[in-house]
Amino acid sequence: MELLVWIGAGLTLLGLLGLVWCILLAVRARRAGLSDEDLRARLQKVVALNLGALAVSALGLMAVIVGIFLG
Repeated sequence: MELLVWIGAGLTLLGLLGLVWCILLAVRARRAGLSDEDLRARLQKVVALNLGALAVSALGLMAVIVGIFLG
């Protein structure tokens, strides 16, 4: 079960990197000086990526917990 813990830790790290990437995309979009409508469209894409990264991170944390309980 040690492998499950390491896989879960990797997924969690990947999810956290995705969240940092979403923050950078949102900051870049805000600094681009876009119109309100264009900014909303770009941020909607960032929100979708953000939810995906959060889901990957949560799955990784669940894998770590299961690996600890089974190990």
